[in-house]
Amino acid sequence: EKLRVWEPCNAYDFGQIINAVNANRDKAACADLLTITDPKTLPVLLSNKLEGEILLIFIQSLEHYVAGKDPGLAYQHLFYLSKAKRFKVVLALLSKNEKEEVQQLFDLLSESQSDQYSLEDLESLKKVYEL
Repeated sequence: EKLRVWEPCNAYDFGQIINAVNANRDKAACADLLTITDPKTLPVLLSNKLEGEILLIFIQSLEHYVAGKDPGLAYQHLFYLSKAKRFKVVLALLSKNEKEEVQQLFDLLSESQSDQYSLEDLESLKKVYEL
């Protein structure tokens, strides 16, 4: 049974949904959550709760469910995710394989066209992700 997600109105709500999504490793539900969540609100909704497994399920969901349909939205989420508290710490703890997953998402976005980002934007964001 697919998890039902709703638009979170605060960090607590968002945390509850993320915990459920993560417990089930439900990338489709995570993609639904990211689709209905305004990317600009991510840093506030994540508060100081960003962890490696959360970053990874976001990356995997964006890669498998969002980037193909809406590369601009995927880019926006990557951009605002990098503004979240603990982003640098979490990034530093990613394994080589996990970094490769992040790279795959960037590769996918560079092959896609969107009026929301240029290849230069993508390149500078890659540097933020230390790729």
